[in-house]
Amino acid sequence: MQNMLLNDGRSMPQLGMGTYQIADAQVAAVVRQGIDLGYRLVDTAALYHNERGVGEGWKSSDTFLTTKLWNDRHGDAEAALDESLALLGTDAVDLYLIHWPSPAEDRYVQAWRSLIQLRDAGKARSIGVSNFLPEHLDRLREETGVVPVVNQIELHPYFQQREARAYHEAHGIVTQSWSPIGQGKTLLSDEAIGRIAAKHGRSAAQVVIAWHLHHGLSVIPKAADPEHLADNLAAAELMLDEEDVAAIDALDRADGRIGPDPRSF
Repeated sequence: MQNMLLNDGRSMPQLGMGTYQIADAQVAAVVRQGIDLGYRLVDTAALYHNERGVGEGWKSSDTFLTTKLWNDRHGDAEAALDESLALLGTDAVDLYLIHWPSPAEDRYVQAWRSLIQLRDAGKARSIGVSNFLPEHLDRLREETGVVPVVNQIELHPYFQQREARAYHEAHGIVTQSWSPIGQGKTLLSDEAIGRIAAKHGRSAAQVVIAWHLHHGLSVIPKAADPEHLADNLAAAELMLDEEDVAAIDALDRADGRIGPDPRSF
């Protein structure tokens, strides 16, 4: 499993498993299956309401663990993290993210200052953000002097976020893709993706995940059964050629966003 160097000197597996919309009662078994297959990064969030199950599946492993601060807790991040840690059954997480900037509330800088303190206290070994735009990242950097190690954003071949990726690269921030295969069958049934999958004898999902990895992105596809977990993990072995990458690069769309706009959410 390829690791990525973070700007705080720590490292993080490039490919992990997402757990969004996997029920708390089910997710422990899914996480255990993923770890047994070879995953070494598990991503959850307070919003997902499955931290207890994730913690049960994750415990006694050496797997990198991420959780996130929800929008209504920007004013009391320490209490929110303590609640997450209690559910996860651990004293610290490897990565703690502010889930959304919620700019209308304008408390994300306050939340970021709290995350810096939580990192210094050892409750979060690394700290980052999710769904932040360059304008939000600029404020964090200018007002605190601390740059997030990761920005986890919606990113897939129909919504490639090139401006954000360029900003992240310029400032030493790892880009981590959520919804990496587009949350549905439309992308996976795309003709270009299908041609590349047939050419390599691989699944469409593996082709898309391999595209993320080729571009140096961290990626956390969700899967809820052993077959899809194994399929996603095997994407790390697929090497796309220049023609493949160019064909997928050409799929970017102006209207490709699936999730909310961080400016208004």
